[in-house]
Amino acid sequence: MLTCLRVRSFAIIEALEVELDAGLNIVTGETGAGKSILVDALQLVLGARGRPEVVRTDAEAAEVEALFDLSEQPKVLGALREQGIETDGELLIRRVVSATGRTRAYVNGRLATLAQLKEVTKGLADISSQHEYHSLADARHHLSYLDAFAGHAPLVDNVGQAHAALVEAGARLEEVVTEERGKADREDLLRYQVNEIEALREALENEAALTLECERLRHAEKLGTAAGEAETQLYSDDDSICGAVSRIAASVEQASRFDPTLAPMATQVREALLQLEDAASELGSYARDLSFDPNRLGVVEDHLDHLSRVKKKYGETAAEILAHRDRAAEELDSLERYEERVDRCQREFDEALEEASRVALALRAKRQTAAAKLSKAISKELSSLGMGEAKITVELAALEGGPRELQVQGARLSPTGVDHAELLIAPNRGEDAKPLRKIASGGELSRAMLAIKRVLAGLGPASLYVFDEVDAGVGGAVAEVIGRKIHEVAQHSQVLCITHLPQISAYADAHYRVHKEVVGQRTRSDIRLLSDTERLEEIARMLGGVTVTDQARAAAQELIRSAEA
Repeated sequence: MLTCLRVRSFAIIEALEVELDAGLNIVTGETGAGKSILVDALQLVLGARGRPEVVRTDAEAAEVEALFDLSEQPKVLGALREQGIETDGELLIRRVVSATGRTRAYVNGRLATLAQLKEVTKGLADISSQHEYHSLADARHHLSYLDAFAGHAPLVDNVGQAHAALVEAGARLEEVVTEERGKADREDLLRYQVNEIEALREALENEAALTLECERLRHAEKLGTAAGEAETQLYSDDDSICGAVSRIAASVEQASRFDPTLAPMATQVREALLQLEDAASELGSYARDLSFDPNRLGVVEDHLDHLSRVKKKYGETAAEILAHRDRAAEELDSLERYEERVDRCQREFDEALEEASRVALALRAKRQTAAAKLSKAISKELSSLGMGEAKITVELAALEGGPRELQVQGARLSPTGVDHAELLIAPNRGEDAKPLRKIASGGELSRAMLAIKRVLAGLGPASLYVFDEVDAGVGGAVAEVIGRKIHEVAQHSQVLCITHLPQISAYADAHYRVHKEVVGQRTRSDIRLLSDTERLEEIARMLGGVTVTDQARAAAQELIRSAEA
């Protein structure tokens, strides 16, 4: 709700601040005192266009601040936090319009664009006047009002869930169908990859051995020569190393007879001789067995070259390459079962469409019944507001959509169903019903808005309703009824009502008076909260005119007593 409105250098307002209460806040005052300027100021902080004409003469800029208490509006608080606006339950909107026409907006102290301001303040207030916008006249809201009036929330949730499931099923089907366009080429590619890797599986698993074999074949001549020469020098030559070591071993063994401490060294030399003889034998066998096979070398080099190319395409290691092969084989198997997947996805889509159609049509039937009841309820309210010939019709129509959109019986399926609702009004007998926004008479529009808000009290988006000139063209008993109806709306939402009728003022929970005075050469407007005594005097003035008589005071007291009963 709006807790405080501060205005400076705005039209004839030099500076004023008004703190509003919950319930019904009534604003009265003489004609031209500036009552409606408060509404203009409030519209400015809600995102209305700022014009340099609103800046008070000789002032550099006009400034309006509005403080909202959102502690009982968790949805609004959540939306603000999603937009990155931190709040402890209060929202401060500040709008500045310079004399040059430049405007600035601030949300909780942060500079904001006009688009951001409108998004933040959306749903905070609903203003009814002869020339301003009305959220209840916006047909985009009417379906939600109808559902709220009839308690359709569970059914709407069912439709939303069914719509989401249908969209998901449609996306899966579209994905499968899209795959068909490149299916053949994809299958060929995957099959080639699987076969290429599979042909090299053995080579992949034995890459180290192949690399060693390749090096041996490439240097077979050098390896054979080195092994043969080593065997000759170690063992075969007359002056071989083994012969020399054998003689050394015999000599040390001979000496150990005279000194037993040489025996271990003799044993070590003898063991070394045995190792050298074994090495010579193995080297000789290696040299005799080694042969150069150019064909085998070509095969091994081809394998290694192919492995190198495969690594560049599929991975650096055998594990990575084989994992790619498994993925390709799995996708290939999936593509080869394409028809089966298409049938399954089509079946799932058809089942989801059937369920979405069922719940959407069930909701439509409920809405058709509720539309008649809502039409009757609002028309009844209009009758009590002095518009006995006026009729409200809640028109239901199928949502229009293109051929590629989800449809149920020719209507576009949305998360809220297949219906579009709009409130139409025929103000007088014999006239065709027209959209609310096209009503010419401001008084009729105000009362139509009041009737709708009375029926939908507590269901609309706004926490603050503003009525400006809602009493245009009425008086007497009808004015008293309008006052009672506005007071009933105020039981659910905060209401700010600007009026010139005492019958409406009597229902105030808080009564404010705007007065205009001339100070020096300038006119200025101010507002203040009236005490009970001052309120009685103000209503008596509205009843009796310039001179307030005891009879007017008595009548005012009776009006207040009747309103409080």
